[in-house]
Order: sequence, then C-alpha cells, then structure tokens
Amino acid sequence: MPAGLLTINIDQRGPAMVVTPIGDIGYTEAKPFQEALRSANEKKTPLLVVDLSKVEYINTPGLATLVEALQRTKSRGAKLALAGLSPKVKSIIDLTRLNTVFSIVPDVEAGLQL
Repeated sequence: MPAGLLTINIDQRGPAMVVTPIGDIGYTEAKPFQEALRSANEKKTPLLVVDLSKVEYINTPGLATLVEALQRTKSRGAKLALAGLSPKVKSIIDLTRLNTVFSIVPDVEAGLQL
C-alpha cells in the first residue's frame, strides 16, 4: 500500500495482524497509515502489532492515528502493541507520554506473545 514515500505492509500472523509502515509518517502519510490500521482492525483479530522498526519519524497526525487504532482495538476487546521503536520514535512516544497508554515491545516476535 504505497503512500508517497511510505509503504505499508499488512500481514496476518496466526491470530494477529501485523502492520509494518516503511518510511517516515508525516502529514501526507498519516491518512494512508490510518486507512491501513483501520483495515487491519476490521479483520477483528485479537491482537494488532504495529511494527515501527522501519520508521524514523512520526508526527502529530501519525500519533493521533495510533491513538485511534488503540481505541478501536480496545473497543472490541483486542490488544495493540507497538514494536521495534527506533530511538527517535521512542523519544517522541516518551515525550508525548504515549508510552503510558501503549504496550511497547522490542520486536514483532515479542508483540506476538501478548
């Protein structure tokens, strides 16, 4: 699913959906990222893992998209985990205190264990 310079892969791994954006998530990429997360959530798996290991930057609309995905996931009784945060993305997540609401795991494999 190309979105400007962002590519988004969606894969089902057992009972989980894994969404892997590749590239930075700025203003123009936030909408396709949102659509990908909604699409993955519509599969109604008990777990959604967002693999951010290939993202070096995410801005406010991208963060809002993650929060929306978390709300949608929780509203249907499922779990969402953020995996593989780069140091820069982790600092953004920490600065915005979103680390207090998301399950953050080192990699996708750890996320699949939730």
